[in-house]
Amino acid sequence: MSDTAGYVMNQTMLRIRDPEVTVAFYRDVLGMRLLDRYDFEAMEFSLYFMGYSDATLPENAAERARWVFSQPALVEFTHNWGTESDPDFAYHNGNDDPRGFGHIGISVPDVYAACERLERLGVEFVKRPDDGSMKGLAFVKDPDGYWIEILSGDGLAKIVAPDLA
Repeated sequence: MSDTAGYVMNQTMLRIRDPEVTVAFYRDVLGMRLLDRYDFEAMEFSLYFMGYSDATLPENAAERARWVFSQPALVEFTHNWGTESDPDFAYHNGNDDPRGFGHIGISVPDVYAACERLERLGVEFVKRPDDGSMKGLAFVKDPDGYWIEILSGDGLAKIVAPDLA
């Protein structure tokens, strides 16, 4: 549509308890890159933008912000300062009752290989690739309890269009 030319699905925001733990998980376990961080001292919160871009980031802060906010499919983590110090603090993951938000999805070349790696790294599984009736995809939890679907295009094609795959 010409009316929406230039629109991009830029981000999904998740609230997080401890940015050091969450950023490390998405960087070291899922392979994302921290693209930028914005601190709002007066309101005591920070935003962390992560994604799978290999692009050279603009050095100028304003240019980098323009670039970040034009990228597709980023995850924005919002950290309200002080939550990391409260051992009992947790956000609703969206999958406990009452249900709301479900998950984010990470497409990988080989679900089984990715899950073997996640297992070695001690990631908590909600569903392994061969559990349940939907084979070939998995769900894991991030440090805040949000679910992440691990899927592949080939695997999902067999599920949604088995006669055509």
